[in-house]
Amino acid sequence: MNALGIIGFVLALLISVMIHEAGHFVTARHYGMKVTEFFLGFGQRLWSFRRGETEFGIKAIPAGGYCRIVGMSVHEHLTEEEKPRAFYIASAPKRLVVLGAGSFLHFVLGFLILFVLLAGVGTTAVTSTVSEVSKCLTPADQATFVCAASDKPSPALVAGIQAEDEIVAINGNEIKQWSDAVLKIRASANRTLLITVKRNGELIQLRVTPEEHLLNGTKIGQIGVINRLGNQRQNPLDALTNSADITRQLLKSSVTSLFSLPTKIVPLVRQTFGQEKRDAEGLVGVVGVARVSGQTASSPRLDAPEKIATFLLIVASLNIFVGVFNLLPLLPLDGGHMAVAIADGIRSFWAIRRGREKPAPIDVEKLTPITIVVFVLLAALSLLLLAADIFNPVQLNL
Repeated sequence: MNALGIIGFVLALLISVMIHEAGHFVTARHYGMKVTEFFLGFGQRLWSFRRGETEFGIKAIPAGGYCRIVGMSVHEHLTEEEKPRAFYIASAPKRLVVLGAGSFLHFVLGFLILFVLLAGVGTTAVTSTVSEVSKCLTPADQATFVCAASDKPSPALVAGIQAEDEIVAINGNEIKQWSDAVLKIRASANRTLLITVKRNGELIQLRVTPEEHLLNGTKIGQIGVINRLGNQRQNPLDALTNSADITRQLLKSSVTSLFSLPTKIVPLVRQTFGQEKRDAEGLVGVVGVARVSGQTASSPRLDAPEKIATFLLIVASLNIFVGVFNLLPLLPLDGGHMAVAIADGIRSFWAIRRGREKPAPIDVEKLTPITIVVFVLLAALSLLLLAADIFNPVQLNL
């Protein structure tokens, strides 16, 4: 199962790469640019076929992919037929769309995976089904509390709530998630609630008055039920809304992680070559993520839906992070080329406004020293992450 998880992650990663490059391909073709190659992998060509003016295929090193658009450099030799279809000839907005399409599809893919997770696979959550009714209310800070005969019965016991009852509504409002019911109960200390339960297929209404208790200094209402854990699927509308919320959260955390990346490099070096335990919240490379996927697939603590859900969450998170990372305004990343396109657009705007001739596109090759520096830094970070993932991998308690 460990190998199955790793293989599944590699396949998911390759599919993500193909979708990223497809974003560039489709938008470039839409704007009339000429695309000559669409390959998965690098190095020696293993297999290919030609459709129209584009060659599609697979190369020997499965370390990414590329989509070759004619005219990415002003120095590229082009035929007379190709010149009007060169990338650098297109307007800045069109170039931005083509360059940003890859990251955009990473975000879309992450959102769709989360939707499938929530609406199709489901997630482990506290359900609305009661597994146990407490004889009395247990203090929040005493896990080993035992009810005495003299203790006051719990509100749920007094009201007649039983194990296996499904709480379906409170005061006539349908309960979609148990967390919503918890908030309602906690906010209703000493106020009677009309709770509807489903028992053996029959709906029964019970009046329950949550008892006031202190939790971390805050007064809350409690009724004394322990609910069952289970796999829950959301209806499509709720899944859409929640998938969008989770996508926003992952986008925010990805941006935060990128800003804090420099501060995590020194601890990573200590963890890789020293005796420190690897920080599960620190930097993790592709090998590390693949290893985590393998651990998830082989974990005896997780059932099949939980393994699939964890795997999908890993893939969705990775896609969103890669999408954000690729938008960094650094060459050779797409974000770097987008920065050049924006600069080109600003130069053209001011030239036209001043009645001057449109300037020639920026020569990206003159920025090669910057590209090399960024490439070397990224390569060094990749090697460090590879060493860390091999010598001191992240271990999850699964």
